[in-house]
Amino acid sequence: MLEDPTPGGVGLEATMVRLKIQGMSCQHCVAHVREALSAVAGVSGPVEVSLERGEAIVPGSADSKALAAAVEEAGYSAVPVP
Repeated sequence: MLEDPTPGGVGLEATMVRLKIQGMSCQHCVAHVREALSAVAGVSGPVEVSLERGEAIVPGSADSKALAAAVEEAGYSAVPVP
């Protein structure tokens, strides 16, 4: 969990899951992965997907296994990054 770094923050914590994504080759793939991840219960904000890094950063409390399964259903592979 990442602690709120803002000055005067109230100690809010945000959870983020990082996934290594394989099989993406274009921006259409990125959009497809982003859409699949955004639909998972517990995702609380915009999902960041990078074609160049082959990874996704997902904010919220979604289970990493559920996120990986959503990516696999979309036709790509995903592995949570510790």
